[in-house]
Amino acid sequence: VQLVESGGGLVQPGGSLRLSCAASGFTFSSYAMSWFRQAPGKEREFVATISWGSFVTYYADSVKGRFTISRDNAKNTVYLQMDSLKPEDTAVYYCHARRNANEYWGQGTQVTVSS
Repeated sequence: VQLVESGGGLVQPGGSLRLSCAASGFTFSSYAMSWFRQAPGKEREFVATISWGSFVTYYADSVKGRFTISRDNAKNTVYLQMDSLKPEDTAVYYCHARRNANEYWGQGTQVTVSS
């Protein structure tokens, strides 16, 4: 099983980034997919989730209206479009897959928002 995040980097406040997470080794289309993040010195926190068929999405209050989660089951990939980025969005962003008792994590990608 692999979850490989990409798309992180350094961006100025107010800018945008799109993260991608490519999945392999499991039935991607059957899993709910989520993004979490962990800032330095803080616990990992939930960012957004999307159901297996994209019917349901849910966001943390801190990113609602600025971030959009989506998925392409044909490409085994989940995305996180991040707009109007703020310095407090700086963190390592992790991809997460869950179906019943099975769950997997990616290694993370760094996002830094700074002028």
